[in-house]
Amino acid sequence: EFVLHQNYPNPFNPTTAIRFDLPAVSRVTLKIYNVLGQEVKVIADDKVYEAGRYEEQFDASSLASGMYYYSFIAQNTDTEGTLYQSVKKMVLLR
Repeated sequence: EFVLHQNYPNPFNPTTAIRFDLPAVSRVTLKIYNVLGQEVKVIADDKVYEAGRYEEQFDASSLASGMYYYSFIAQNTDTEGTLYQSVKKMVLLR
């Protein structure tokens, strides 16, 4: 099944890992937003992943301390299959 895990470590400084699980070949969009809803980083933009568990590193060394959100959207590539969306919070402490 689709799963977006909580980033680790959280709070973090300056890097953290974002893990997710995919049940089938899927197109993935993973983006980071600040508390104002402004996009600050794109980790994956409609990128195709095979089924499995993945870990993407997020380096926030150029960002200010505070709360951020990561948005995950995944869709099976077979005939516009299952769509999964999730948003989680993370805290950057300097």
